[in-house]
Amino acid sequence: MTPLHRNRMKRGALRRKARDISVVLVVLVCATVVIWTWDTTPTSAFLPPESHFLKLETEEEVKRVPTALNTETKDSYSSATPLVNKEETKEVKREVAIREDETTKTTHIKETHSDPERTEQFVAKKDDVSTSTPRIPNKACNYAKGKWVVDNHHRPLYSGSHCKQWLASMWACRLMQRTDFAFERLRWQPKDCSMEEFEGSKFLKRMQNKNLAFVGDSLGRQQFQSMMCMITGGKERPDVLDVGPEFGFITPEGGGRPNGWAYRFPETNTTVLYHWSSTLCDIQPLNISDPLTEHAMHLDRPPAFLRQYLHKISVLVMNTGHHWNRGKLNGNRWVMHLNGLPNANKKLAALGNAKNFTIHSTVGWVSSQLPRHPGLKAFYRSLSPRHFVGGEWNTGGSCNNTTPMSIGKEVLQEESSDYSAGHAVKGTGVKLLDITALSHIRDEGHISRFSLSASKGVQDCLHWCLPGVPDTWNEILFAMI
Repeated sequence: MTPLHRNRMKRGALRRKARDISVVLVVLVCATVVIWTWDTTPTSAFLPPESHFLKLETEEEVKRVPTALNTETKDSYSSATPLVNKEETKEVKREVAIREDETTKTTHIKETHSDPERTEQFVAKKDDVSTSTPRIPNKACNYAKGKWVVDNHHRPLYSGSHCKQWLASMWACRLMQRTDFAFERLRWQPKDCSMEEFEGSKFLKRMQNKNLAFVGDSLGRQQFQSMMCMITGGKERPDVLDVGPEFGFITPEGGGRPNGWAYRFPETNTTVLYHWSSTLCDIQPLNISDPLTEHAMHLDRPPAFLRQYLHKISVLVMNTGHHWNRGKLNGNRWVMHLNGLPNANKKLAALGNAKNFTIHSTVGWVSSQLPRHPGLKAFYRSLSPRHFVGGEWNTGGSCNNTTPMSIGKEVLQEESSDYSAGHAVKGTGVKLLDITALSHIRDEGHISRFSLSASKGVQDCLHWCLPGVPDTWNEILFAMI
């Protein structure tokens, strides 16, 4: 073999070795990229789509709602133990999905930490702008986005001192010792669109031969009384008929509060009613012969009232929230049930989860009934905020501010501050009546130290003076009907 042939063979061997080394290097680089990508990609990328998640709020999350909103927990007259958490106010939203592992089934939780400052997107803008906003055609109006403006010409919509036929005296601040009434002069102005002006006669004509039902807690009752005052202008109406028995509303033996009220306006055959359902789920006594019996709180069943009378309702407004606390459960001897049996699901034992589950369940049930009732319009009203400062209703909490718009007057956020409400209505035929953020910046509108319990050092920073903020909820409802 000549030297030339030997050199050619050596060069060929070197080229083959270089090629082999290049292949190995390429494989190593690819493997490194794959491993790095796997380590840096969130596990959520490999989970089912968002529509497959069951969204639940834990009881701890209810406690972590930013203190500026202070919306969850008890009614101001409850005997509840306050659900106050001194930890951080960062909201954690857990999305739960079941995924098959190689060895076992595990529950993977994706946590999304939202900036606590996000809840302050509705901070005031001190400079006022024009009080007239042109209507934008062919565009759905986000009535929850806008600002409060002073209106000395058309507010209030009725007199709180004269609407005695429909308005409970404990909510009529004109009948109390309060002397400042600037809160009555504020009007809500949506951003980028106008809102139809409320008129009682126009409302009755629109609701001719129809029934409007409010179903919820005492804040729902305030909205009901506000609506009655708005329709009548606060004037006496002896011609309006009490039709409560048609909806099963009776006064308990020995007096006490009935389970609802219903009134019919004869000129248009329009009925406005309210049914007490503090948790928006079915609650039934376990032993009807025992006055001290425990009550089954069926998280997966809508209130019996809705199941029985939904076919008579044309417009439905539901709400719940402030009765979901341990004090209410223990004081009322409520025992959570699921599928007709005492709840054994540990996740639902947390009140935040149970509340969220019930809202989704009832909203979903109402939505499923809409095809059977083509004329029914259903709304879920978001949570009305509380404004206790320095304690709770029974520990010295107060809301002494009387200056309107001192903590803000404008709402700019797109999504509702009530996470449960906003997500419960998604994908359903039920619409969201979003009032949380616009009510949050009205801390001066509560009954405050002028409540009937003020002599005992108890302030009402949950319920609103009427006329007041709930009137705006009804104006938005009127515009959405």
